[in-house]
Amino acid sequence: MQNQCAAAGCSSRKSDPQPLFRFPRDPTRSKQWAESCQRPDLVDKCPEQLYSYYRLCGKHFEATSMNTDCPNPELKDDAVPTIFDGPNQSHNGQVKRSKDTAKDKETLTNARKKVKKSEEMPAKKEVGEASEDDEYKRYIKCLFEAVLLLGEQNIPPTCPTDGKTGALGSSNFQALLEYRVNGGDEALKKRYEEDEESHSSDQLQRLIETCEKSIRGKLVEEVKQSGFFSLLTDDPVKVSGEWHLPVLLRYVDQSNCQRERFLGFLGLQAGVDDLAGHLLSEVEGWGLDMGQCRGQAHALSGTHFQKIKAFAAKVTEKYPRAVISLRSTQALNVTLAAGMSFPGVQLVMATLKKIESFFSQTPLLQADFEDAISIFYPDKEDKVRELREICRSNWTRRQDVFEVASELIEALLLCVDSVHDNEDMRWTDQVTHSALEISKSLTDFEFIMALVVLKHVLTLTRAFGNNLQGSAADVHLAAVGVKAVVQSLKEVSDNIDVYHEFWNDEAVNLAAAMEIPVKIPRSFSRKHPVEARTLRPEDFYKERLSVPLVSHVLDEATRLFGDDHLMTLRCLSLVPAAIEERKSTEPEEACIQVFNSDIPNAGTLSAEMHCWWVKWSKKGKDETFPGSVQETLQAADVKFFPNMLAVLRLISIVPTLPLQESADMAYKRYKMYMESTPDKFKSKSLAVLNLNHDVGLDLDSLVEMYVQTYPHDSSTD
Repeated sequence: MQNQCAAAGCSSRKSDPQPLFRFPRDPTRSKQWAESCQRPDLVDKCPEQLYSYYRLCGKHFEATSMNTDCPNPELKDDAVPTIFDGPNQSHNGQVKRSKDTAKDKETLTNARKKVKKSEEMPAKKEVGEASEDDEYKRYIKCLFEAVLLLGEQNIPPTCPTDGKTGALGSSNFQALLEYRVNGGDEALKKRYEEDEESHSSDQLQRLIETCEKSIRGKLVEEVKQSGFFSLLTDDPVKVSGEWHLPVLLRYVDQSNCQRERFLGFLGLQAGVDDLAGHLLSEVEGWGLDMGQCRGQAHALSGTHFQKIKAFAAKVTEKYPRAVISLRSTQALNVTLAAGMSFPGVQLVMATLKKIESFFSQTPLLQADFEDAISIFYPDKEDKVRELREICRSNWTRRQDVFEVASELIEALLLCVDSVHDNEDMRWTDQVTHSALEISKSLTDFEFIMALVVLKHVLTLTRAFGNNLQGSAADVHLAAVGVKAVVQSLKEVSDNIDVYHEFWNDEAVNLAAAMEIPVKIPRSFSRKHPVEARTLRPEDFYKERLSVPLVSHVLDEATRLFGDDHLMTLRCLSLVPAAIEERKSTEPEEACIQVFNSDIPNAGTLSAEMHCWWVKWSKKGKDETFPGSVQETLQAADVKFFPNMLAVLRLISIVPTLPLQESADMAYKRYKMYMESTPDKFKSKSLAVLNLNHDVGLDLDSLVEMYVQTYPHDSSTD
């Protein structure tokens, strides 16, 4: 569908926004509309195509053509456009042929007769070439319309290939083209029937890549106009059999609203010597001004942890102001655990994902799980009620997930064993197999030991993580108290022998209650049979789990919450609700100094901050102050404080802070695309098109970009 007026030369979209009206389905009126637009390509189109894909804006209709009884702009049933900018348009839409025009035409005809034939032939050739070029562009435009329609609806353009190179086979793209041909689209029909290669899979890929390039260009340009941004990545995913890193941008647009956009995928190619440098070069190649990047955050998984960590370090090395921070889409403790490469921790994280997927299949499984909880806490109704309530939410993603899992593990085992036994034949083979896989993990002592250690170590960061997901005042409190968390972790590290002894005793007791043998992991025993026979399990798990796990959490807490990141978070003291809560204390100017080079007038910062504090430190009766950065940015008076406005915009792009729900669509769309699209239909380019279908691409611009990029496609035999 066109999102602009179809009339030739109409600029209403840019200078004078007008309502857009569909072409009528009635053949007679549709033809009148098309002829009035002064576009020959529209005259050849059938009424159904015009109705579906083209619009005319309100400036081309007389006021008497409008239905005044409707609250929204609406045309009368017999409305015909009569107002156009062309000099030869009369009120009835037909070309006016005056005497002067006739004389001019006669003079021009006589002049042409005097032109030599040697000069006349090239002119005719040029006219023919122009006509052929226009025809080709109309054809490419039809192809783009089909691609955009499929991409917006996430309909795969092609079916699995049948082994023929370049062949589309039976595909949705081809079916859509044939539908339009059968509907009377002459511009498409001629080339479609004459040249089979013109709608090959190779050309389809070029069309999709052109859309991707155009979308990314629009997004990058929008980010440049908005100023600073943060670079975000999510867990690597497999697309077309290769690992890729999804990339999003967070920024504040010109209306002071938080935005996130999906930009595309970076390839995690194996065998690249400097993968981190390669990834950064690819990001820069997209046209981003990385000098404007003020934050970066990465969802680190155990398998790819070192690769992504190296990429983050490379960005910081070249662009020191791109501060490393936390992704707000995951709880801190889940993020810390997901980044650990230790086998026991990976086993725990993988099992939690299986549990979440398993119980989401049907409410019957959830009901069985809740019944199992009641069996293990027969005399504790409050406890049962609490655990049941927890299990009805996404408990595997909570800050206290490892504490909850420790309390639920026996009930979990009872439930999955019952499902696997399937005595009443209620479950399918797939469900019983999944239950068996979970049961095997839960009865592995390596799982028990890792779960207990995670529970105790990450208890130290739990309250801190909860505050990070709270209000602006809570996040400010977390930034102030992070040193105490680091100090607690250091104390555990210095006394690891004592702590590990307690953890080991708890794991052994839990294993005994579940009738699980205490032993060294089988994978280690196979690789090191001699050492395994003499090594005690307690010593094994101390050196290969407890010690490195505490060290990892300590290192990550220090890396994720460096001085620049903490100073940025402490700038949340500028939020009016935080000022009102701490009336006696002015915002911390020392923290805001980190933005001195990014604010419009650093010389007036101190005085402006004091005025800002005075404004918000006194609350009137029944008055409500903005409680978040986003709410503060929308306050009417913020424009009178230019330095405060600049700082608040910079705070808004920090990836640690949760987005407003209305601004969080890009990540949700991305997750939905990955979950709902079958692996064989996933595409890097189509993902960009589908997730950014609201960008608003101009078809004519797409055609010009395509023709310039692939000029050989327009050649004829």
